[in-house]
Amino acid sequence: MGGLAGQSAFGNAKVASAEIPAIGSADKTTTVAQARAHFRNADYGYSAAYYKRLIEMEPKNHEGYVGLGASYDRLGRFDLSDRVYATLYTLKGASAQYYNNVGYSYLLRGNLTGALQNFRKAQKLDPENMVISNNILMLSQAAQA
Repeated sequence: MGGLAGQSAFGNAKVASAEIPAIGSADKTTTVAQARAHFRNADYGYSAAYYKRLIEMEPKNHEGYVGLGASYDRLGRFDLSDRVYATLYTLKGASAQYYNNVGYSYLLRGNLTGALQNFRKAQKLDPENMVISNNILMLSQAAQA
């Protein structure tokens, strides 16, 4: 495995341009576990590589697109995350998770208006979702500061 160290949108978190073993040696369970673990550890380059592999294995895998989009967002590759979210919308349509993730992507870009619009769409679809509620609260607190 090789990579380039850098900074993420969240400070000193690790990022990498990942090279992972050939797809023939992987199964879905292992690929998902690796993708999730790398994302949790802020190794977004590796999580993106594993989520991309998951999509190659299962082109309609919802979790793969959500994870890949979020990984690209954390790497600041919004050009790529926009394409992933467009594909996700085509596959799954409007969902609370879709709008929440797009809202968070806009938040990372500094587009607070776009973030709030998407968070509100997400909340309308899933009013009891605490993640969405917390994102709206965080955004409103940031706007007041």
